[in-house]
Amino acid sequence: MRAILSVSDKAGIEAAARRLAGFGVEIYSTGGTLTALQRAGVEAHSVTELTDFPEIMDGRVKTLHPGLHGGILARRSEASDLEQIAQLGIQPIDVVLVNLYPFARAIEPPEATMSTALDNIDIGGPTLIRAAAKNFEDVLVLTDPADYDMVFGEWSEHGAVSIQTRQWLAAKGFGHVSAYDALIASYLRGGEELFPSTFTVAIEKVQDLRYGENPHQRGALYREVGRRAGGLASSLRQLGGKDLSFNNILDVELAVATVSDFNGPTIAIIKHGNPCGLATNSDLTLAFEHALMGDPVSAFGGVVAVNRPIDEALAEVMSHTFFEVVTAPAFDERGRQILTRRKNLRLLEVGPIQHSWELPTGPATLDWKRVSGGFLVQTPDAIAPDEVETRLVAGPQPTLDETTDLLFAWRAAEHVRSNAIVLAKNLALVGMGAGQPSRVDSVRLAVQKADLRAQGSVLASDAFFPFADNIEEAAKAGISAIIQPGGSIRDDEVIAAADRHGISMVFTGARHFRH
Repeated sequence: MRAILSVSDKAGIEAAARRLAGFGVEIYSTGGTLTALQRAGVEAHSVTELTDFPEIMDGRVKTLHPGLHGGILARRSEASDLEQIAQLGIQPIDVVLVNLYPFARAIEPPEATMSTALDNIDIGGPTLIRAAAKNFEDVLVLTDPADYDMVFGEWSEHGAVSIQTRQWLAAKGFGHVSAYDALIASYLRGGEELFPSTFTVAIEKVQDLRYGENPHQRGALYREVGRRAGGLASSLRQLGGKDLSFNNILDVELAVATVSDFNGPTIAIIKHGNPCGLATNSDLTLAFEHALMGDPVSAFGGVVAVNRPIDEALAEVMSHTFFEVVTAPAFDERGRQILTRRKNLRLLEVGPIQHSWELPTGPATLDWKRVSGGFLVQTPDAIAPDEVETRLVAGPQPTLDETTDLLFAWRAAEHVRSNAIVLAKNLALVGMGAGQPSRVDSVRLAVQKADLRAQGSVLASDAFFPFADNIEEAAKAGISAIIQPGGSIRDDEVIAAADRHGISMVFTGARHFRH
């Protein structure tokens, strides 16, 4: 029996080679893998002994030879295949242990050049993997060091590797090559072509989850391979607490996205896909207290995100309320100790914090939504503050405090499910109406949540008001100013109602639906 070993990830390669040798397999290898094996005292030969052809062009061509691929692709059950390779002096290959040049790592640095990228595109490796995977009934293909112990354990116990395991490894091999090619295609395409005619995204599993959205559903977390822009799936680090659930991760994503859109120290509390608390304050303990006051009942068991490191003082205040998850760019030692007293509280470091509008535009930051039989794909809802042109259309000029609160509420409404209404006062959410099919019902719900705090607050709407009844409800609650996109066919009626009640109204021209 013969094996070809050619790996970039050399984890476990020496032990794997020794296990193969123990099964009576002759080892053939290339380049750096051959050198590493020989230095470790493993008996290994160059593949040139099988091809009678040297490596050329600094190793760009090493294994692209019928002397290897004939030996891999020959069907042992087909006499004609065996006769042909015998006539040509080609030896059968029984094991292909290969993984590919580290393309993702090569392109990760911002300064990576096209030349570096091209040098790290593997040609021979994918060809070997595909050949072995195609002929999995006769050839064992290994692409992941994590599988070595399992496969060699089965071989040792049963004297062979089962056809079921071989087929599973073949599928994994094709998946490995497919993900590799998808990453290369994405890199070469660059950020110019957002919606190509075909789209393949390479993702790899981070972890299995206890279950999906509900206990009868199964779930897992995946991350994009080679993504330069970071993102939750690649950057989160759990410091304590129970395993994350599917719903935890959804709420953490929203929580981090929400606080990332504010420059000042900000805390968000998320419950079932909506911010129920949000506040900005230079004193983080006050920011937390104000966020909690947004809806203290809903905040119980919620997910908290902070866009600054959590210190001892903040941790102490937070520790008196039950939360599922607390996430921040960092925790100081004492703050971490305080919060880990709650053994089930999940602590996550997620960073670095980036404004949504600062992320590079391109395929890596597209927003995907599953539909039956396909996907909807769009650019993210990411508008920088300087891209918004506000226009006063009704009522008196807002005061400086009102203007600050209007912009705060407008940014908050972006993260609330439509129809979204946010009431804010002193840079804190005081009432929120979300997910109502009727916008006026969202206004009523936000006012109900705010109660007496609605008086003197400002209101943000994620989309235009279709009727003036929304303004009538706001006026009854004592709301002093409103920010909304405008664009309704009844804008004149809405503006007239605001003028009649002395409510300042600002148009942004930017809608923020979230479904």
